[in-house]
Amino acid sequence: MTSTAPKPTRPDQQTPRPTDPEEEARAAQLKAANINPRTGLATDYLNHFNEAIMLLEMIPDMPECAEEFLEWQPRSYREHFAASNFKARELAIEAYDSANLQIRTEFDNITGAMSSILVAVGEAMREVHQDKTRTTLAQQATGWVKPLAMLAGGIINGRGAEADVDYIMTH
Repeated sequence: MTSTAPKPTRPDQQTPRPTDPEEEARAAQLKAANINPRTGLATDYLNHFNEAIMLLEMIPDMPECAEEFLEWQPRSYREHFAASNFKARELAIEAYDSANLQIRTEFDNITGAMSSILVAVGEAMREVHQDKTRTTLAQQATGWVKPLAMLAGGIINGRGAEADVDYIMTH
């Protein structure tokens, strides 16, 4: 005698998540553009901050880099992509606009903090002209901003706490 009842799912086996062809095509399009399909965010935005971090790291050895750092201006995610040569910039902006609000808010809060720190350090550097003081400011700022950039990268790549919960609930 054979049973027609479904076999119970073992806790160690994942049940495949049904996806529709449109979702799969959208995810493939985002992935091809280097935009995380789960978060709707692109790591290219972090290049904006990495440029400032790189300049700050160079100031102790090359004090003239402070002048170049002072030219750095904060840009929002949308502003960055609108002004960039990123091949899929419109898609990056659209994906950001349709991203999960909690993920986007957490990301915006972190990148906003990074911008605030970098702007404040720039203002402080404009007020002082001694290389030693600028070096100290640059080193402190790097120590504050680099970990935030890593957090932002984690959110983009879906490793934020909320992204983990979303992923678990949908798989």
